[in-house]
Amino acid sequence: GTTAILYRKNLSVFSFSEGDFGITVMDLRELMELRSGEAVTKIADSYGDVQGVCRRLKTSPIEGLSGNPVDLEKRHAAFGKNFIPPKKPKSFLALVWEALQDVTLIILEIAAVISLGLSFYHPPGGDMCGETASGVEDEGEAQAGWIEGAAILFSVAIVVLVTAFNDWSKEKQFRGLQNRIEQEQKFTVIRKGQVIQIPVSELVTGDIAQIKYGDLLPADGILIQGNDLKIDESSLTGESDQVRKSLEKDPMLLSGTHVMEGSGRMVVSAVGLNSQTGIIFTLLGGTIDKHMSPWSQFTETKTQDGIALEIQPLKSDEAVESEEKEPEVEVKRVKKVQVNKKEKSVLQGKLTKLAVQIGKAGLIMSAVTVIILILYFVIDTFGVQGRPWLKECTPIYIQYFVKFFIIGVTVLVVAVPEGLPLAVTISLAYSVKKMMKDNNLVRHLDACETMGNATTICSDKTGTLTMNRMTVVQAYLGDTHYKKVPEPDVIKPFILEVMVNSIAINSAYTTKILSPEKEGGLPRHVGNKTECSLLGFVLELKRDYQPIRDEIPEENLYKVYTFNSSRKSMSTVLKNTDGSGFRMYSKGASEIVLRKCSHILNTNGEPRIFKPKDRDEMVKNVIEPMACDGLRTICVAYRDFPAEAGEPDWDNEADILDELTCICVVGIEDPVRPEVPNAILKCQKAGITVRMVTGDNINTARAIATKCGILLPGEDFLCLEGKEFNQLIRNDQGEVEQERLDKVWPKLRVLARSSPTDKHTLVKGIMDSTVLETRQVVAVTGDGTNDGPALKKADVGFAMGIAGTDVAKEASDIILTDDNFTSIVRAVMWGRNVYDSISKFLQFQLTVNVVAVIVAFTGACITQDSPLKAVQMLWVNLIMDTLASLALATEPPTESLLLRKPYGRNKPLISRTMMKNILGHAVYQLTIIFTLLFAGENFFNIDSGRNAPLHSPPSEHYTIVFNVFVMMQLFNEINARKIHGERNVFEAIYRNPIFCSVVMGTFILQIVIVQFGGKPFSCTALSIDQWLWCVFIGVGELLWGQLITAIPTHRLKFLKEAGHGTHKEDVPENEMNEGDDEIDHAEMELRRGQVLWFRGLNRIQTQIKVVNAFRSSLYPGLENPESRNSIHNFMAHPEFVPLSEEEAQIPEREESSSDEVDVEIQPIPSSSTGGGEAPDVSHETSC
Repeated sequence: GTTAILYRKNLSVFSFSEGDFGITVMDLRELMELRSGEAVTKIADSYGDVQGVCRRLKTSPIEGLSGNPVDLEKRHAAFGKNFIPPKKPKSFLALVWEALQDVTLIILEIAAVISLGLSFYHPPGGDMCGETASGVEDEGEAQAGWIEGAAILFSVAIVVLVTAFNDWSKEKQFRGLQNRIEQEQKFTVIRKGQVIQIPVSELVTGDIAQIKYGDLLPADGILIQGNDLKIDESSLTGESDQVRKSLEKDPMLLSGTHVMEGSGRMVVSAVGLNSQTGIIFTLLGGTIDKHMSPWSQFTETKTQDGIALEIQPLKSDEAVESEEKEPEVEVKRVKKVQVNKKEKSVLQGKLTKLAVQIGKAGLIMSAVTVIILILYFVIDTFGVQGRPWLKECTPIYIQYFVKFFIIGVTVLVVAVPEGLPLAVTISLAYSVKKMMKDNNLVRHLDACETMGNATTICSDKTGTLTMNRMTVVQAYLGDTHYKKVPEPDVIKPFILEVMVNSIAINSAYTTKILSPEKEGGLPRHVGNKTECSLLGFVLELKRDYQPIRDEIPEENLYKVYTFNSSRKSMSTVLKNTDGSGFRMYSKGASEIVLRKCSHILNTNGEPRIFKPKDRDEMVKNVIEPMACDGLRTICVAYRDFPAEAGEPDWDNEADILDELTCICVVGIEDPVRPEVPNAILKCQKAGITVRMVTGDNINTARAIATKCGILLPGEDFLCLEGKEFNQLIRNDQGEVEQERLDKVWPKLRVLARSSPTDKHTLVKGIMDSTVLETRQVVAVTGDGTNDGPALKKADVGFAMGIAGTDVAKEASDIILTDDNFTSIVRAVMWGRNVYDSISKFLQFQLTVNVVAVIVAFTGACITQDSPLKAVQMLWVNLIMDTLASLALATEPPTESLLLRKPYGRNKPLISRTMMKNILGHAVYQLTIIFTLLFAGENFFNIDSGRNAPLHSPPSEHYTIVFNVFVMMQLFNEINARKIHGERNVFEAIYRNPIFCSVVMGTFILQIVIVQFGGKPFSCTALSIDQWLWCVFIGVGELLWGQLITAIPTHRLKFLKEAGHGTHKEDVPENEMNEGDDEIDHAEMELRRGQVLWFRGLNRIQTQIKVVNAFRSSLYPGLENPESRNSIHNFMAHPEFVPLSEEEAQIPEREESSSDEVDVEIQPIPSSSTGGGEAPDVSHETSC
């Protein structure tokens, strides 16, 4: 207490003025640049010791800062704030400029400008230019020629603004999300002697911070006191080995590094831009990718004078690989920095492919349209009528050509679904926003869509499936097994004493049990939940742990072996005050600690010999029964080191953690969350396998898995321990073999006593497996630092928001804010909903496209003029589609989404049912429109609008065609709400107010356009009966939809699917480099595909002959049907690769859908190209 009093006196003596601190920012920066030994010497030379630094920073190592606002403000002024300013967001104008880069829009703009320019040119009168110029009723009409060009420009402007606004709001939303994630990151500091949590941005230089396992350090600091502290500094140095920190050897702690083991206290020495992370940011020009918070660091490789400065956050794949502790001490090659993205999400891949295909078709159609129009015009004017080309007529002819060009562009505009990217964005953004309400904080947008395809969820047990509210319910002490917590008076005082001391001292001092927040509530558990249960046990025995901790503060602990995943135990050594040597308290998983015990306390509290056979008996009679009740068993033990024997070698853990005396074994219950069994049942119905991966004992795990419904009675499944699992999947060299793994994982339901590496191996094995026809999509939950690799590797990583460490959150895609398994099921529902929304939109959009393109094309070819004008097309295509994407992308998910199997990676976006709907509705619409176009004037008793001269006024005829077209789209939008052939398209329509308002809004706008649009929209007002007819034909869509639904899809063999996914393996490695963002896999596929197809087929035949020839003589082993990848093995031996040509083709894999076979060809590197390495041999080839 004296230091504290002195410290308060000192504080009051110092007058606060600038430059008050005995140390400057530059001194601290220089100090932080040093590492290990140099730093220790520098501190000793300049400041005496770390306490000296604290004194100069005016802080007390025990009491911390006063937290006085004036003092904090002063520290901000002197040493800066703990904030790294993010890159400025793009301004709205920049986004507008980006939206303008769209090729289609540019073509339209050019066409519109030319059209505008020409409309102001009035040719001399007279009949010499042929009938091209005649037929203009009056001057007023001719003057209005500019309207079309202006209207096109106007609609382009609207499209650009809508797109830009969308991007802008998306960016804003993203930043909001990012800020929320950052505000949630809190850090534990000591102020006024109280341990409190403050947001990371409020840390100041001079704060005393408590650090523990799993923290991501938010600022630089110098260690004051540490227990067994190990730090992963790979994010700054690229070295994967964990660095041991201690006062004597290396007290420097750097921001952005991860605490992998141990605990301690540090004095904050640099924050914000002065910290190591900040300095590097400044070197990189202060830019941060907008998608990462400052703390998630950066992946940049800047080469300076040939030295690669490699900065690896947890985000990069290499950091993950380095975490798998494999004995690879080879020289670390600095790889080409991977573009920092997980492989393109399933949906993006499919959409890109589809868009490219549609775009190509549209381009061909529009080119053909323009060519036909021009040829027809030229032949008709100069051939049939035989007119000479007169100089003064040139502008008129050009005007015609421009008109044709505009029609061509319109066809193109209609063919390309502009609404698609918008629909995807809206759908994802809407889902992410709504998922927040369902306790899913989505960090990567595409994760929510990938979740819809998930086929496997590997879940932790503690906290996710269970409530993470641990309580001791059984105990074995003094040779008695108590089925409920015993009364304190039945326990011998010595046993009670040593047990209470052991529990109080040998647990993190940050773990406490606090009084309940509200009256009658449960006490609050702070810190490690298992330790909380033990402290709760002490309280139930009517004892208190706090006085013991006050008597022996953390500084007095002689040595601490903190808990980690390999040790599975924790021990604390105390030096006895009377000088009689040392006492060590240990606790940990019972089967591990009992193996180290040589004695056990008997009924009278005296140690008796504890032999291996006693141990087996105890396991059978105590531990297994506890485990079968779903309890977690923890053993508490101690050991005395007598003074005579001298001080033991504390670093030799094997000898220290031995010869223990067992005090007691307790059974801790962690009840299953009541809503979990139901959620797991939903997953199973939805075709998702739930697997439990836990560090717990196998019996406990099995009991809990049965309660949750992961293990169903009468099912054929496997429950393995980590050790057995590794024996089954590794070969004699200890390497994991995919083939062995494939025999294990399909039946595996519970993996107990697993290490983080096992989890990672399992996830990777399931993802790489080709046993089932579709590639598995794996979701993983994790909370510990050691789960980082598995979370990164999985398709979707869920981190726990409450129990999760910073490292786990950093590696994850979605954070579960309530740590609850049910939220994962909600995420699956949202993911499937996103996918369906986009399919609904596609079904609607493509019907519009098919019809509009065919109408524009045939109309233009037959009547030299598109029945739908450019501006009308733009209205239909851009505005209606944008609104439709809003309407269809915001359908809320329903439980019925969970009643079907996942789509899988290769399922096409447009199923055959959807194809049937698209083509079926197109047939209806085309029939109606062509009937109206060629016979409508008789039906409605109006003048024909066909073959009108250049600037003629809009005709009623064409207005009706346009209006009917729009009405049919409107009612088809309602049909598009269902994509699996359901009959009731109105089902739950009232649940989506956006949809209803969009349909109504579009309808009202259409009325306005037709009645008052006039010349710009080429419309004339229609009478009421004409309107009723238009609406009636539109409603016909709904009836026609019912008719289409009645046709069974499987009868229509000719229907093809479209928009398959790209297999990751189809993209050759050498093409996946930095340019990844620019070149799209889909486009590469298209370009390569055609050439390779023919070459590939010829080769396969030759190669199969070669294979058969060699089979018998060379590799008899390949006869057996087991080795399905035989052809790969051949191709992998350079001798067999045909050297004559650049790449040899081998069949990649054959998938037979019900009626078509796709064989995809993949080049393999041949030795002539210097490749010579074996291709991936894990895929099946059915040759």
